[in-house]
Order: sequence, then C-alpha cells, then structure tokens
Amino acid sequence: MELSKEELIKMYRTMVRIRRFEERAVREQGRGKVFRHVHSGIGQEAIIVGACANLKAEDYVSGTHRGQGYLIAKGGRMDKAMAELYGKKTGYGKGKGGSMHVIDLSVGYLGQNGIVGGSIGIATGAALSAKMRGTEQVVLCFFGDGASNTGRFHEAINLASIWKLPIVYIVENNQYAISFPQSKSMNISNIADRAVAYGIPGVIVDGNDPVAVYEAVGEAIARAREGKGPTLVECKTYRLRGHFEGDPQVYRPKEEIEEWRKKDPLPRFREQLIKKGVLREEEAEEIEREALEEVDRAANFAEESPFPAPEETLEDVYA
Repeated sequence: MELSKEELIKMYRTMVRIRRFEERAVREQGRGKVFRHVHSGIGQEAIIVGACANLKAEDYVSGTHRGQGYLIAKGGRMDKAMAELYGKKTGYGKGKGGSMHVIDLSVGYLGQNGIVGGSIGIATGAALSAKMRGTEQVVLCFFGDGASNTGRFHEAINLASIWKLPIVYIVENNQYAISFPQSKSMNISNIADRAVAYGIPGVIVDGNDPVAVYEAVGEAIARAREGKGPTLVECKTYRLRGHFEGDPQVYRPKEEIEEWRKKDPLPRFREQLIKKGVLREEEAEEIEREALEEVDRAANFAEESPFPAPEETLEDVYA
C-alpha cells in the first residue's frame, strides 16, 4: 500500500483545502454572514483525508455534524457547501439545512447529521444495499467518541457483523463528547476494544497521521470488499477549536490544548513531506494559494447567491 509522490501531495492538498474552507466558515460566521452554528473539524483533517484516499468514486461516505471535510474529500462542491452555510438558495439544501445537513449523492456522500450518531444507521443501510445489489462498494462511516455510547452504534455494528456488511466504522476520538471527557463516559481507554464483543477487528491509529490512517483504513476496506465484514477503526485525535464557535471551552485545560496544537496534522504532514523530498517549499506555498483562491471563489458565489423566498419555506420538506 505504498503511496506515490502524487498521492501524498494530493492528500496534503485536500487537507489544506478542508482547513482553509473551515477557517473561512469560522471567519464568515464572525462577520454575520453564516447565521447558524459552525462546528469546526479543524485538527481532524488527517482522518478524513487518509481514510477517503482509499475510496473509489462509487463508494459511500457518511459524516458527523463536524465540518464539511467529508464532503470536500469525497469530491463535493465547495461553492455549494459555502452557499448552504450562508443560507442561500444555491446551497446543497437550498439554504434550509445548514452545515449539519449537507448531502451529495452524486459523489457518494450520504450526508451528515445533527443527531449524535445519526448517520450510523444510514451508513449501515447503505452497506446492506451494496451487499444486496452484489456490488463491490464499501461505506466509510465516521462518528465521534460520544456516538459510540449510543444504542444505534451497538445495534448497527452488531447487524453489520452478523451480515458481514461492507462497511468500516471510523471513530474520530477527539477526547470529548461536547464538553464531557471520554474518561468519564466509559470505563475503557480504547473504543476499539468494543469490537471484540461483535467478533470483528478493532484497530487503533494515530488520527493526526494521514498515512497511518490510510494504511489502517485501507486494510479494513480490503477486508470489507472480500466479504469479511466490518472493522472498527479508532483514530485518536483532538479538535483544536471548541465544540462550536463561541464555545468558552472551560472544560479543557489550556495546557492540554497547547500540547495537542504541537501535533497539528497539517504543518506536521507538510514538514514530513518536505523533509522526505516529496514536496518543495514553493510547491507547498502554491497549494496554499490555490486553496485560498478556491475558498474565495466559494465565498463570492455564496455572497452573490439569493436567499430562498419566504413562499419556498415548505418546498422540499417531507413528513
């Protein structure tokens, strides 16, 4: 599973694109352009990019409420994502869903969910569909440490194990379920240990290392495509901002935050690639410029787009 120079650079580029998009979303919320909560995934890009780098176009991904990284990594449109944050008619949900309810089936993105662990059942259903249709599709199901304490996690992973569904469950363990630390919500240190109860592999990986994530998830995907069923991959990471923008974060020691900042996956990966001769400084700067220009175009698109009309409020709404 050796990655080529081009693949490594593409991974770094996608991480930069995700980071700059989220930073712009945070900035625009501060300017009053984004009206809803922004749940930033800054610091967790390595998990998304490392995992999704294994996928084929026809494979599926489901995400959490935290950020647009999954959509961007799966090939979604940045301009439509930004427009949705702005509440504009040109957004993915025509401005009605916000950041937590974005979906793009054209690229295999099953969406994200405002309910904790809400996408787990959707992703498991998609895996069942792939098996029933006899395709080689796999599903990557992302969720947080808090979601692993919900009933839907245990029910879904149990069924996926019994039916040997082609799905990889990826826990983005950023240590906190909103403000509640993992140490107080479960009597285990590693969520991956729960896999043994369902007779499937449980893997622990450094979630700030995209190559390590790529390798671990790649093995799990290969197992899924072979009809051997799911794997539970726990990625140890940390969100570098609050649960939501404006979160006072009184529950996290400042020393802890600063210690994790030193492990920020973006500058760390850049430094590694330059040191190995995969990436030159000027190439890294060009990637930064291109990402910022793309984000500018997305923000301009959102700014210039119209809001949905009041009479359209109940359109596309189903009960």
